[in-house]
Amino acid sequence: MKYYPELVSLGCFSLEDLKSITGSSEAANALSRAYREKGYIQSVRKNLYVAISMETGQPVPTRYEIASHISEDAVVSYHSAFEYYGYANQVFYDVYITSLSRFHDFQFDGITYRRVSPKIISHIQQGPKGVRVSSLERTVIESIERFEKIGGLEELLRCLQLIPALDESQLLSCLEEYDNGFLYQKTGLILSAFAQSLQLSSSFFENCRKYLPTGKSYLYNRSKDFVFHKNWNIYAPADVLTLIAKGVTDYDAI
Repeated sequence: MKYYPELVSLGCFSLEDLKSITGSSEAANALSRAYREKGYIQSVRKNLYVAISMETGQPVPTRYEIASHISEDAVVSYHSAFEYYGYANQVFYDVYITSLSRFHDFQFDGITYRRVSPKIISHIQQGPKGVRVSSLERTVIESIERFEKIGGLEELLRCLQLIPALDESQLLSCLEEYDNGFLYQKTGLILSAFAQSLQLSSSFFENCRKYLPTGKSYLYNRSKDFVFHKNWNIYAPADVLTLIAKGVTDYDAI
């Protein structure tokens, strides 16, 4: 167990890290084999390993640390970022990662790690133990853009309920990088329901309205009981907050 304490300190590591520790490729490969056989470490995927706790038998690093080490540009994103910040209504068994580096979805220790191609690559926060996570504002904008595919609208709304405040200049910066009129519509409509709790000013929404498309849109493809919101040029429920006031409805998990 000569190197075990150092590997526990690293949490996640590669063969290159083992080479730096042992001094040679041969020693690194031998250590990897020996420690895997003894249960000191486990292979997550090619060239990514984790230390295993002798007390619990579980990986030492968190799912967010593992996700951030999958590729050099891996970023914990979408609902997983809400979970990391403590603003998730529920914890999923999926971790969403944005990365320009392609990799197939895979499972490790009961968690599925899913890659999503990033629409924007800025607004990243550095956390301890090598964690890279999308900023809270980027997380909100990305989640609004893709709520139909990740988490559902009700879960997004419940996450927004837990957030104490947002930086509107950072929200606008993310929207500008997206450069998507429909996203301005959805963002304006959804966040207007939380304007007071998120401390968003009227000027934020005025800025969003400058980029609305001329065509009318639908918040999502289920149009039951939709009304037209003239301010946002979009069809949607009269009050999106009714979706969470009712609990589980036919809008849930779309």
